[in-house]
Amino acid sequence: MTIRWGLLSTARINRAILRAAAESLEAEIVAVASRDQARAEAYAREHGIDRAYGSYDALLEAKDVDAVYVPLPNALHVEWTLRALDAGKHVLCEKPFSRRPDEVERAFDRADSAGLILSEGVMWRHHPQTQTLTELVAAGAIGRVRVVRAAFSFQLAAVHGADDARFDPKLDGGALMDVGSYCVSALRLLGGEPARVRGEQTLGPSGVDVVFAGALELSDGVVGHFDCGFVLPRRAELEVVGESGGFFVGDAFTIQSPGIELRREGAEAESIAIEPANSYRLELENIGAAIRGEAPLLLGRDDAIGQARTIDALYRSAGAAEPAPASDWSSS
Repeated sequence: MTIRWGLLSTARINRAILRAAAESLEAEIVAVASRDQARAEAYAREHGIDRAYGSYDALLEAKDVDAVYVPLPNALHVEWTLRALDAGKHVLCEKPFSRRPDEVERAFDRADSAGLILSEGVMWRHHPQTQTLTELVAAGAIGRVRVVRAAFSFQLAAVHGADDARFDPKLDGGALMDVGSYCVSALRLLGGEPARVRGEQTLGPSGVDVVFAGALELSDGVVGHFDCGFVLPRRAELEVVGESGGFFVGDAFTIQSPGIELRREGAEAESIAIEPANSYRLELENIGAAIRGEAPLLLGRDDAIGQARTIDALYRSAGAAEPAPASDWSSS
């Protein structure tokens, strides 16, 4: 069974989903919606999509759309995820789902009650590089893990313009919500759920964080720290340091040049080759397999709520200039 997907908007990130579906026999993009019919039709013609709709609701009413991808600005994620679930559609919601844990829980409650699949689109988690790294760490290849470090940044205005939605506080923009969410995902994956976090931020002219740094007290004495930003050179690094060595990944998230470096004191670094793969294709195929009941969903309720709780706690800490304990991880 090929899963028939609809795209809610003509967002730039759709290109990655379109390429992924074109590579797969398990996913097909059959519809796209925009708030403007002409725009939707032009987009459909450009990308070879069968049907175009002049509203998101119109696409959700389509009977032959099995699942929808929600790539809208962050502040609209939960609203349109809920509407899609109410319309009987499975949903892939682009990261970050939300900075409000109660909203994420409500969405998964809705999906569970309707028997629908809902997943947050953290595509790098589906790549073989990520799987290999987690397996090596779990096998004790570098001994007991002590530190997990991540960094992800780029010059947003130079790449996408100063009017990008990620600069808009009303749309839940900000560096932590965008590139920082990858770092949070990495620290949680490799170090466990945090018990306490501390966040520091620098706000830009629009009021969103353009630089954000965080320190996290993770499970079993692991310390996590990260920085991210919209006004820094491009970096996408991940490092896991254990008592007998460390792993370094120079292209950890978008993964155009996969590979892991094993570093041990007093020895030359060892390169671990990783075959190229399309993270978005693997993401679509995992969700499709879950819809068909053929495989478990990689990223479901627990991971999405853990993400939202951590992001919420980091923003709370940055605003209060003090650590945020787990007991404060509830949305106000």
